[in-house]
Amino acid sequence: MAGKGKGGRGAEAKKSTSKSSKAGLQFPVARLGRFLKVGRYAERVGAGAPVYLAAVLEYLCAEILELAGNAARDNKKSRIVPRHIQLAVRNDEELNKLLGNVTIASGGVLPNIHAVLLPKKTASAAKAK
Repeated sequence: MAGKGKGGRGAEAKKSTSKSSKAGLQFPVARLGRFLKVGRYAERVGAGAPVYLAAVLEYLCAEILELAGNAARDNKKSRIVPRHIQLAVRNDEELNKLLGNVTIASGGVLPNIHAVLLPKKTASAAKAK
């Protein structure tokens, strides 16, 4: 029998392409589809569901990594550490709302001094300006 691929006689074996590459994504579409099925979130899972989920997750990761990279650069570091992710998430209004109840290990807190605790301006200091 000629050829080892699928199909009839003389059919050339095609190089298989992943669902992720078909969708133009980096995140694993097939794996997410499997997780959706095994997790029993619904009786049936459509073909587009894992693609959409992968796209959303990839977008969120890209957004967080971009902001964390900016935070790392601001701190003159070349690597992103949990502290940079914490600063990125807490300084972004929408990401902070999404991850409001999430604790990032080794993230620390945002630098913040309550206004009441700051030294009061004296009258002479105010006139000097």
